Amino acid sequence: MQVWIALLRGINVGGANIVPMVDLRAMLADVGFESVKTYIQSGNVVFKSNLLREEIAIKVATAIEATFGFSPHLMILSLEELEQAIADNPFPEGKAEPKTLHLSFAKETPKKPNLTELAEWKKNSESFELKGKVFYLHAPEGIGRSKLAERAERMLGVAITARNWRSVGKILELAKAL
Repeated sequence: MQVWIALLRGINVGGANIVPMVDLRAMLADVGFESVKTYIQSGNVVFKSNLLREEIAIKVATAIEATFGFSPHLMILSLEELEQAIADNPFPEGKAEPKTLHLSFAKETPKKPNLTELAEWKKNSESFELKGKVFYLHAPEGIGRSKLAERAERMLGVAITARNWRSVGKILELAKAL
């Protein structure tokens, strides 16, 4: 069985789209995923499955809709894709302060990203790079104050979900332990 990672976007934020992780784990096990584990409350799930990525996405979205009443954006990654995203990190200086380094995962490679306009919103302290389906942002002053982070999805032209370096590392640990 292959190890997969599901990153759910927009759950358990501001009192909306509430999904208790214990219920999410049970629901995913009930629909046939194995060794289901979660990390923190923001929708990071690792599990095993023989299904294809597209089948997993449909099954997870359908189960969440049926159980919790909404359909979240989600990104499905293989263990190898997560490992590659970590290995490709262009900002090793961000590892020292893991909350300042964010990886945003997209369902598909942006076809016409507007990186020039995105760069216009960049603070002098910020750095960003797009590598395939992963957008890396090093924001030493914090992501909450970043105009670049606020506009990234629109300028990339694809849905993304971001995780900080610490979360990405913890998700990898969980996935490798399956």
